[in-house]
Amino acid sequence: MKSRTFAAMGTGALVGGSLLAPTSARAMHISEGILPAGWAIFWFVVALPFVAWGVRQVNLSKKADPSYIPLLGIFGAAVFVFSCFPIPVPVAGSTAHPAGTGISAIFLGPFASVVVAFISLLLQALFLAHGGLTTLGGNTFSMGVLGSFSGFAAFLAGRKLGLGLFWSGFLAGMAADLFTYLGTSFEMALALHGTQSFWSVLGQIYLAFMPTQIPLSILEGAVTGGILVYVQKHRPDILARLKVIGGAKP
Repeated sequence: MKSRTFAAMGTGALVGGSLLAPTSARAMHISEGILPAGWAIFWFVVALPFVAWGVRQVNLSKKADPSYIPLLGIFGAAVFVFSCFPIPVPVAGSTAHPAGTGISAIFLGPFASVVVAFISLLLQALFLAHGGLTTLGGNTFSMGVLGSFSGFAAFLAGRKLGLGLFWSGFLAGMAADLFTYLGTSFEMALALHGTQSFWSVLGQIYLAFMPTQIPLSILEGAVTGGILVYVQKHRPDILARLKVIGGAKP
């Protein structure tokens, strides 16, 4: 399983990354050495069950539908490129990034999306110095777990409320983006607040990125919704086969 699955994702990710690799990448991905050893290990332990269950889900989906693997490669490459594309953050003196896990969670499922995020983050840490190996667990939890599950939940909520495919995808893209940043801010504040109020430090970190992150999350929402509508118009069989569309209005 792992050789074909990881090869499909890795090839697309490396090709996309070679075209869009940033010169400086911080912010969404916690950099190497930022988290103390205890917290770094803690977040690995928290993220690992999601990754393991995601690998199991990928195996089951691959057996049920052989076309699932190419889709995994496509969205693996998309998440890789999205999450290493830098947007300047003047207030924080750093950069912000889209997440991409909203769209991958919709098409692949949230657990498989965690695997996609984990592999993307691992490749970025190894080849782009983006994030880090010691912080891989924390970054996987924020972007993979929180990003995927918040985006998937937002999409389902939109469909339950009767929203169209575009607006449901819009909510998913926004949620994945904003919750990823909230998770990263939470992890950093928890580990580094020291004698200061945890909530005060959390608010400072999170709010520092909002001037650019709010418009960026809106843009990601529009891209996510647009992709869904495009696929629905040109390849509705894919959405039906993956159970993205059902009884709600398309």
